[in-house]
Amino acid sequence: MYTEPWNIHIADEFTTPAFRRAAKVWVPKKPLVIVPSRMIDASAPVYGYGEVQEGDNDLLSRPDGVPMGEQIIVHGRVTDSWGRPARGMLIELWQANAAGKYVHAHDQTPKPIDPYFTGTGRTLTGADGEYTFRTIKPGAYPWTQHREAWRAQHLHLSLSGRGLSERLVTQMLFPGDPLIDRDPIVTTIPDEKARERLISRLDWEAAIDQIAIAYRFDIVLGGMHATPVER
Repeated sequence: MYTEPWNIHIADEFTTPAFRRAAKVWVPKKPLVIVPSRMIDASAPVYGYGEVQEGDNDLLSRPDGVPMGEQIIVHGRVTDSWGRPARGMLIELWQANAAGKYVHAHDQTPKPIDPYFTGTGRTLTGADGEYTFRTIKPGAYPWTQHREAWRAQHLHLSLSGRGLSERLVTQMLFPGDPLIDRDPIVTTIPDEKARERLISRLDWEAAIDQIAIAYRFDIVLGGMHATPVER
C-alpha cells in the first residue's frame, strides 16, 4: 500500500518545455506490493474451490429431511448495462431460514435452527445470463439499532466473474413486505428508484403448481439502471 501521494517524474532527456507540457510520466515513490491472489480470494465468502455441481442451486434437496417454510423459486437474468447476458458468472446465495435465523456463529438471536436447511447455494449463469434457485422464503429478523429496526425478508446474492476479486454483492427483497420502508440497510440507499430495483416480482409462469411460488429478480451490472450493490 502506498503511504505517500504519487509524484511527477520527468526523465532528464525530456527537458524541453513543449514535452513537459505534453507528457507527464506518473510513478509511485515506493515499489509495488504484490498481493497473493489467494489472499484476495480468502477475503470473500467461499463455498469451496471445486466446480459447481448439479443440485448446488437446490436448497430444498436433502436426503434426511425437508426444510420448514414456504418453498419458492427464485430466478432471473444477469445482464450488463447494454442488456447483454453475463454468461458463466458464479452466483452464491445465502439467507436466513424461515424463522429468520442464519446458520452462523454470529447469529445469537433466540430463534430456532432448522436442521434441514443450510441457507447456502450456488449456481452458474447460463448462455442467456439466466439463473435459478429453489429455496424457502426467509424470515425477518431484528436489527439492534432500535425497537422498530427489523431486516425485511431478503436473500444475499454474490456475483463473481473470472475470479473472486471481481465480485459484487446485492440483496433481493420480496414485493409487498411492509418492513422494506423501515429496513435499516435498504433505507441507506437515497434513490427511491434504486431501492425499487432490489424488489423482486411475482412470476406465476415459473411457479410450481400447488408447491412453490416463483419470484423473478433480474440483475443489471452497471449503467443507469444498475442493481444496487454493497460497498
